[in-house]
Amino acid sequence: MELGDRLTAAAAALAEATGVDRHDVAVVLGSGLGDFARRLDDRVSVPYSDLPGFPTPTVAGHSGVAHSVRLGERRVLVLEGRIHAYEGLGLDPVVFPVRTAVTAGCSVVVLTNAAGGCRDDLRPGDLVVVRDHLSFAGMNPLVGPNDDRLGPRFPDLTDLYDPGLRRLFAETARRHGIEISEGVYAWFLGPSYETPAEVRMAIALGADLVGMSTVPEAIAARHLGARVLAVSLVTNRAAGLAGHPLTHQEVADTARRAADRVATVLGAFLAEL
Repeated sequence: MELGDRLTAAAAALAEATGVDRHDVAVVLGSGLGDFARRLDDRVSVPYSDLPGFPTPTVAGHSGVAHSVRLGERRVLVLEGRIHAYEGLGLDPVVFPVRTAVTAGCSVVVLTNAAGGCRDDLRPGDLVVVRDHLSFAGMNPLVGPNDDRLGPRFPDLTDLYDPGLRRLFAETARRHGIEISEGVYAWFLGPSYETPAEVRMAIALGADLVGMSTVPEAIAARHLGARVLAVSLVTNRAAGLAGHPLTHQEVADTARRAADRVATVLGAFLAEL
């Protein structure tokens, strides 16, 4: 089955399972940030396993459940859990949920992630809006035949991370007393953490953050015409800067401590769109 047909089938299954014909905004929750979904009232929840083409996440902190909820004037699709390229399924499953969301009507896609901070002023718990990215993974979700009905063969990524959305998110955060900054996110394949030498290379090339997700989803969503916002929660100092070995538990613990602030800002932002 062609990609467009698979996306149409998945979007139809999502509409049937949630009772919502069309969603407006999609939110992907990164490592340790799933608590945001559980704070939503009157949500309709659908396991990924009930949606055709949706893969099942294998990483702790990524439950694999889609939630449909109304926030303000918008119908929001919250994707609790993502697939990472390092799980070995290829990039098509990695970006399939986001592509389905856009096919289901989402003109805005908000991507969240847990990231290592490599800029001097970034500390665990900080929120950073992604303004651009570097890709060190050697992969792109658009490799292969292109369906011109979905998007152009050579999409321009100059404003991949939408300036208007970035500005609105920053203004919303500051109204709630939370200072945030912008930064460049460097995508590494993983699943091993970056080496200190790789972190130094990324810094030299302009990176402020390092992580193992987000970039393929951002490219796929933009290819389909959606506006993209990406927000990183700094959960640790990057390798060689932390002064101790990195662990996934540290990531999860920091995300848990920051859950209230993340939920406050993200909820307010979605309501103001």
